[in-house]
Amino acid sequence: MTAAPDLFDPASAADHLAEGIRTAITGLGRRGAVVAVSGGVDSGVVAGLCVRALGPKRVMLLRLPERQLSEGSSDLGLELATKLGAPSEEASISPALDGLGYRDLEREAIREVFPDYADDWKHKIVRSPPTGSMIVFSLTVEKPEGTQQTERIPSGAYRKLLAATNMKQRTRKLIEYTWADRLHYAVAGTPNLVEYDQGFFVKGGDGLADLKPIAGLYKSQVFALARFLDLPAGIAGRAPTTETFSLTQSQEEFYYGFPHDQMDVLLWGEQNGIADDVVAEQLGLDEQAVEAGYWEIARRREATEYLHAPAVVIDAQDVRA
Repeated sequence: MTAAPDLFDPASAADHLAEGIRTAITGLGRRGAVVAVSGGVDSGVVAGLCVRALGPKRVMLLRLPERQLSEGSSDLGLELATKLGAPSEEASISPALDGLGYRDLEREAIREVFPDYADDWKHKIVRSPPTGSMIVFSLTVEKPEGTQQTERIPSGAYRKLLAATNMKQRTRKLIEYTWADRLHYAVAGTPNLVEYDQGFFVKGGDGLADLKPIAGLYKSQVFALARFLDLPAGIAGRAPTTETFSLTQSQEEFYYGFPHDQMDVLLWGEQNGIADDVVAEQLGLDEQAVEAGYWEIARRREATEYLHAPAVVIDAQDVRA
């Protein structure tokens, strides 16, 4: 049996999504689109689709690096802009984070687990393997000489550290909307279907946008579109990362518990009521692993409903003069 994510025509999808982008921009009363490009495949595909829809002169690509993360991301963003023929600007978010006290907040959270943590160490949060029950998170730190330590992170320190790192996505979004206001453009978001459904975004950060062109596409479909759009190889084949912590890590290690190709099929199976044994056979997993995947998908969707919720407008009809 072939899973739905594999039944995909990238040429038709590109035309359909480009038309959707044009319709959205017109409906919003904007002149073009701003896309923050990270060097990853999601933002690369959104940029390519916006150029396909609007032409390169009506798309602004923003490269928003941060000193803790991989230095090559901005170079990939520049390569993408050159390939697409679209204008681009670079603005490091590090000075803004410094002014907001990001490093102090980060250090405070990490030292609740590792009291001797120093600024020249690196770190990341990792999760336990999927079991169909509670997920346990741990904090890994790496000293300059390369030695690593891992300890379970308490819930309070976990929330503090994520609250600090979420400042990165929110600072980037501030810059995106500043450029959108300057140019009378709309902000195009870059979540794919798995990220959007599973709440893998920051409220008021990378979850904030005026249009989300690929929020209906599985990750494998995004990769197929990247190849169809002839994006630079360094982007079209780049493995998904969190782009959050100073230690490199995969989205599987931090959030999903499964690689992106398996998550596509698991999400499709869960949404369509496909039996555990059918998905297990297709993915080469045992049924218990699929059951655990389904359980986590449903729990994450429920736990992240808040991220999708609009502001609650309190009815004042009875108190108005």
